[in-house]
Amino acid sequence: MKPYDPFKRGLDVVVGSAALVLSAPLQLALAVLVRRKLGSPVLFHQLRPGKDGEIFELAKFRTMLEPDESRGLVTDEQRMTPFGAFLRSTSLDELPTLWNVVRGDMSLVGPRPLLVRYLDRYTPEQARRHEVRPGVTGLAQVSGRNAITWDEKFAKDVEYVDLRSLMLDLKIVWWTLVQVIRRDGISAAGEVTMSEFSGSRRA
Repeated sequence: MKPYDPFKRGLDVVVGSAALVLSAPLQLALAVLVRRKLGSPVLFHQLRPGKDGEIFELAKFRTMLEPDESRGLVTDEQRMTPFGAFLRSTSLDELPTLWNVVRGDMSLVGPRPLLVRYLDRYTPEQARRHEVRPGVTGLAQVSGRNAITWDEKFAKDVEYVDLRSLMLDLKIVWWTLVQVIRRDGISAAGEVTMSEFSGSRRA
C-alpha cells in the first residue's frame, strides 16, 4: 500500500458520489432510451475481478441487442446498434459504474476490470494489475484504449500500479476527457471492441 491509497479512496467516495448525483437526470434519460432502442434489461451486469482478484458485479448500460440466431444476431458486430456504438464511443455506458466506485468495488482511475476467465491466463507480472482497485478509466485507456495490444495494455496497467499518484490520476482523467471527445481507440483493428485475450507467451 502507498500513502496515497487512503486519500485516493476518499476522493473516489466524494467525487464518485457527487458525479452519481449530478449525472442522475442524464442516466434516467439514457435508461429510457436504452429501454426503447434495445429493450430490457436496461443495465448490463457481469462478474468481474477486482482488487486481489475478488469478484464483484459490474453494472453498465446495455449497448447490444440480445443474441438471437433467428434474426442473425450472434456476434458482437451483429448485435451492436448505432445507438450502442454511440454510448460506447462517448463512454456514457460507463455512468452506472459510478455506483461500483462508491461501493468500493472500483476506483475512478485504475486498470480496467476484465473478464473472470482471464484470471488464469495472466503472467505473474500481468497479474499485478490486481494489486489495486480496477478503474473506470486508466493509463492503458489513455494510451490507446482498445487500439493497443493486450501486452501493451497490461504493461501500462502494471506501470500505473507502480507509479500511481494524485498527479498521475489527474492527468489520466484529463487525457480521458480529451480521448472521449476525439473518440479515439474505441475498438481494436477489425473488431467492434477488443479481441479475446488468450494469454501471453511465457518465457
